[in-house]
Amino acid sequence: MLAVSSLRCCHVFFSLVMATHLLLTSRPPAAAQLADQATMAALQQELAVAGWDSDSSGYCAWRGVTCGGGADRPVEALELPHRNLQGNISLVSQLRSLKRLDLSGNSFRGAIPPSLGSLEALQFLDLSMNRFEDRIPSSLGGLKDLRSLNLSNNVLLDEVPDELRNLARLQELQISGNKLSGRIPGWVGDLADLRVFSAYENILVGVIPRNLGSISQLKVLNLHSNQLEGGIPDSIFRSGNLEVLVLTLNRLNGSLPASIGNCQGLSNFRIGNNELVGSIPFSIGNISSLTYFEADNNRLSGEIPPEFAQCSNLTLLNLAYNGLTGTVPDNLGQLKNLQEFIVSGNSLGGEFPKSMLRCRNLSKLDLSYNRFNGSLPEDLCNMSRLQFLLLDHNSISREIPRGIGNCNRLLELQLGSNYLSGVIPPEIGKIKNLQIALNLSFNRLWGQVPRELGKLDKLVELDISNNQLSGCIPLELKGMLSLIEVNFSNNQLRGQIPIFGPFQKSPRSSFLGNEGLCGDPLNSDCGTLFGSDYDSDHHKVSYKIILAVVGSGLTVFTMVSVVVGFFMLREKQEMDAKAAKVAGDVVVPRPQIAAGNVFIENLKQAIDFESVVKATMEDASKISSGTFSTVYKAVMPSGLIVSVRRLKSVDKTVTHHQNKMIRELERLGNLCHANLMRPIGYVIYEDVALLLHHHMPNGTLAELLHGTVQAEYEPDWPRRLSIAIGVAEGLAFLHHIAIIHLDISSSNIFLDSHFNPLIEEIEISKLLDPSKGTASISAVAGSFGYIPPEYAYTMQVTVSGNVYSFGVVLLEILTSKLPVDEVFGEGMDLVKWVHNASERGETPEQIMDARLSTFSFAWRKQMLGVLKVAMLCTDKTPAKRPKMKKVVEMLLESKDN
Repeated sequence: MLAVSSLRCCHVFFSLVMATHLLLTSRPPAAAQLADQATMAALQQELAVAGWDSDSSGYCAWRGVTCGGGADRPVEALELPHRNLQGNISLVSQLRSLKRLDLSGNSFRGAIPPSLGSLEALQFLDLSMNRFEDRIPSSLGGLKDLRSLNLSNNVLLDEVPDELRNLARLQELQISGNKLSGRIPGWVGDLADLRVFSAYENILVGVIPRNLGSISQLKVLNLHSNQLEGGIPDSIFRSGNLEVLVLTLNRLNGSLPASIGNCQGLSNFRIGNNELVGSIPFSIGNISSLTYFEADNNRLSGEIPPEFAQCSNLTLLNLAYNGLTGTVPDNLGQLKNLQEFIVSGNSLGGEFPKSMLRCRNLSKLDLSYNRFNGSLPEDLCNMSRLQFLLLDHNSISREIPRGIGNCNRLLELQLGSNYLSGVIPPEIGKIKNLQIALNLSFNRLWGQVPRELGKLDKLVELDISNNQLSGCIPLELKGMLSLIEVNFSNNQLRGQIPIFGPFQKSPRSSFLGNEGLCGDPLNSDCGTLFGSDYDSDHHKVSYKIILAVVGSGLTVFTMVSVVVGFFMLREKQEMDAKAAKVAGDVVVPRPQIAAGNVFIENLKQAIDFESVVKATMEDASKISSGTFSTVYKAVMPSGLIVSVRRLKSVDKTVTHHQNKMIRELERLGNLCHANLMRPIGYVIYEDVALLLHHHMPNGTLAELLHGTVQAEYEPDWPRRLSIAIGVAEGLAFLHHIAIIHLDISSSNIFLDSHFNPLIEEIEISKLLDPSKGTASISAVAGSFGYIPPEYAYTMQVTVSGNVYSFGVVLLEILTSKLPVDEVFGEGMDLVKWVHNASERGETPEQIMDARLSTFSFAWRKQMLGVLKVAMLCTDKTPAKRPKMKKVVEMLLESKDN
């Protein structure tokens, strides 16, 4: 290692000497004798920055370089974020006039050069999202004029050096996403100008300094995911300037200070997953700006303060899994902006809180695991936006109201483990959007299973077990085309289980406890069970089938005649229409385009909006269809080919939030990362939103992995590994800028002409409703096979969920298998198949694509490294999954191997 370091130093010294020699021998005019010429020339050789041309007129014209005034034009700013740079940056310390240094989002390794501490004029230093390791140099304490220090998302170790106490003018200190240990230094509270302190996702211990915020104007404090103990200090609320407080996933105890009410500008308050006790202070009602309040998984007690009703901007209120008692205050129904109300896992009681039905924007109501009683109101679904209704594990009684059918936006309905009686209302079949689950188990329901349930063609899980249901399982349930999990057990059902894939693939336990049921998967012969009566009925059924066949034949003949006549009439109409068109008549009116823009200047003349709209009206132009959008290929009159993505379920967004939506699109269009497919424009007409992208000639990763004809197959592991690293880097960047992707899958990863991967649908999390951020989204997100297991009960789109989905993509790349396939066996998907390999006695070679792993020893070694990463990413426990920044590091290490 010493020899390598010496060679590196020699290389840097030689570069500097050569640059100086070239400068002296070329003898440029006196006006061109710039102060930092030699240093910048050496940096150009060391970092190989694209666009830096040593033969150009001068380094002040180089991209990312800002020079000061005067004859010597010293470099005052060096801003090179996300340029995929690597090398030794110690030469930067020779730019003595430097005020801003931004090298974030690159690939720099090793220790941070201590020589950077000699840049006395430096005011802004951002080295985040690299691979810097070792300790934070104590020499950085010499940057007396520094206002912002960002060292987040590296691999920095050990304690924060005390020398940083000398940064008296510091306003922002960001050291999150490292492996820093020890305590938060007390001197952080002595920084009088501190506005932002972010140290989340480290291994920090001890207490939060008692003086933090006491003399500063602290606005943002984010310390989540550490091992901090003790109470929340009163000092952080004293100045009243705090706007964001995130302390989740620590070991904090004690009670919430009443002084929290001083911070009227506080919008984001997250203290979940700690050990806090006591009641929520009534002063919470003073915080008029409060938008998010999360205090789940603590030991809070007392009642829900009615003062929450004064927080008119409240969007998310999560008090789940505490020890709260009493009832839900009636005046919470005044919260017109409330979207998620989560109080599960408490000891709340009383009748169903009808006042919550007045919250017109409520999309999630979670009262599960409490002691609510009484009956459900008939007007339960007056909340037009309600998507998640979770009322299971309470003491709710009487019948399910027939008005439940008016919940036309509902995605999940959980009513299990109550005391509901009566029949299952057939009106449930009207809830066409029901997707995630319908759970009516462990109640006292009787009567037959409504055949109308067969209309729920999007439903994934159906559980009506442990009731008193009778009769046969209706054949109409075959219409539930998306069904994966079913449970009819412990009822009084009879007859043959219908022949339907999801039924026969279910375990026997899903049908046990029904003495009259027979057929697969119960492995019981219906003839044996019902004896001669069954045979007699069977013959009767056979005659009915014969009559039905004859009748069907006559019907088909009649229908064919009608269809032939229809097509003859249609052909005549088309001929008439063509004749009218020749005569100059307008046959089909064009839609009125409300708004449109192209973000790239040199493409504005090449893109025709009417051609874009026309392409989305032709099935022949359709390329693919996903959870949130359908993609079309559009050929412009100029010959340019673009991809057009028609968004789904955004009609209200287009109608009510068009300006916000356009602002989000324009902002996302400016994102700069090599692995993100950013929009190049948009078209809006009526209630339709179309996004424009560059056309990707090599299709998607899914097509590359699963669409190749076997005879044409060529081993391509280096390409696959490069794609995996590119996707990981793009996803890490999204997480860094607080965007969580809603549908990571191989079908949403497009490949350009050089097979560089680009993640698609980065806009969706913002465009579903631009009036709220990604953190509050809990819509149905993801494709089957990629959805993390915890999503079934949390319904939250999270960073760790993205990591899981990416892990599935890695397994696809390694195995060349689909995420969900019958070849894995009953109840098994790709993730379970891989994780259970050792139990089956299989080796990694039997998991990975043998065409790749046996090609060379080097490929096999790399694939084993990537397999380890995929296993970590798809861990059942979200907290055990690595961050995407760490995933990138591990994949690069596997590549180096």
